[in-house]
Amino acid sequence: MSEFGEKTEQATPKKLEEAQQRGQIPRSAEVQTLFVLMAGTAALAFTSRELWQGLLDAQFAILGHLSDIHLTNDSLRGYVAGGLMFAGRLVAPVTLAVMGAGLLAGGVQSRFQTAPKALEPQWEKVDPMAGLKRVFTMQNAAPAALAFIKLAAIVGLSYGVVKEIMHDPIFFSPIHPARVAEFLASSALKLTTRLVLVMILIAGADYAWQVWKHGRDLMMTRQEVRDENKSTEGDQQVKARQRRRRNANTQRKMLAEVPLADVVVTNPTHLAVALRYDRRTMKAPKIVAKGARKFALRIREIAGQNQVPIIENKPLARMMFKYGKVGGEIPAQVYAAVAEVLAYVYRVNRYRYWREQNKT
Repeated sequence: MSEFGEKTEQATPKKLEEAQQRGQIPRSAEVQTLFVLMAGTAALAFTSRELWQGLLDAQFAILGHLSDIHLTNDSLRGYVAGGLMFAGRLVAPVTLAVMGAGLLAGGVQSRFQTAPKALEPQWEKVDPMAGLKRVFTMQNAAPAALAFIKLAAIVGLSYGVVKEIMHDPIFFSPIHPARVAEFLASSALKLTTRLVLVMILIAGADYAWQVWKHGRDLMMTRQEVRDENKSTEGDQQVKARQRRRRNANTQRKMLAEVPLADVVVTNPTHLAVALRYDRRTMKAPKIVAKGARKFALRIREIAGQNQVPIIENKPLARMMFKYGKVGGEIPAQVYAAVAEVLAYVYRVNRYRYWREQNKT
C-alpha cells in the first residue's frame, strides 16, 4: 500500500474540532458507572439513617392499624398513591445524586463542550436491520469479551469480602432484628468500598484505552493532511485579499483627508501623523491620517503638494502613532505638546489660516 493511503499522521486541529462537533470524543462507560456508583453510595451513607427510620415508621403505622384498614376501590387507590409518594420521598436524594453524577461524568469526559451535530436526527440509526447488523459484528465482540474479563476481576477481588460475610455468626445464631440491619449496612459498605476501588482501576484503564483508540481512529493519511492544508491556505489567502482590500480603502480615505489637515507631525521619515483642529466644532485636535514607512512618505508628499505644514517631532509622532486612532481625538497626554505645535503653525502660517477662516 502506498504511504499516501496509510493513516500515519495525527489528526489536525480542524479534524479534532469537527469530531468534537459530531460528539466523537473519548468516552468510557466505566467512568460513568464509577461516578454513579460513588454518588449512590455517598447518598445512601448520608441518608441511610433517615431512610431506615422512615421504613420503620411506615411498618409501625401499617402493622399497628391493620384493624382500621378497610380495602375498597377508592381506599386502595389512595393507599397506592400515598405509598408511591412516600417511597419517592425516601429515594429522591439517591435518585438525584445518581442523575447528577451521570451528567457530571458525561460533562467531565466531554470537557463540558457541546456537540451540535450530534443532536441532529440520524434516521439510519432507527432502521432495525441496520441496528442488528451493528450489534452482531466482530467489532462488538471485543467489548463483550472485555466485559466478561471485568466481571471476573470484580468477582475475584470481591470474593474475600463475600466469604468473610458468609462466615459471620449472624447465619448460625438467633439475633435481634436491629443486628440484621447493622449487619446488612456494614456488609454493603464493605462490598461497595471494594467495588469502588476495583472500578477506579477499571475505569482508569478503560478511559486511557478509549483516548488511545480515539486518537487512532482519527488518524489521517498524508494526502488528507495535504488536502486540508491546501483548503486552509486557500481560506487564508481569501482572508488576506479581503484584509488588503480593506486596508487599501482605509488608506485612500486617510489620504483624502490629508489636504484638509492643519499640520503633519513626522518621525521624520518613518512615521507621519496628520492633525486637524476646528475650535468651533472640535473639543480637541483629531488624527485624520497616520502611517509608517512608504505610507508615511505618501502622506508627506500630499501634504507638501497642498502646502500643509510638516513638523518634525519624534517623541510626539511616536506617541500619537502608538496610542492615537484615526478619526479620534489625540491622546490626553499629548495635549500640551500638540498645542505648542499648532500655535507655532498658526503663527508661521497666519495668512493661510486667516484666509481659510474668512472663506468659511
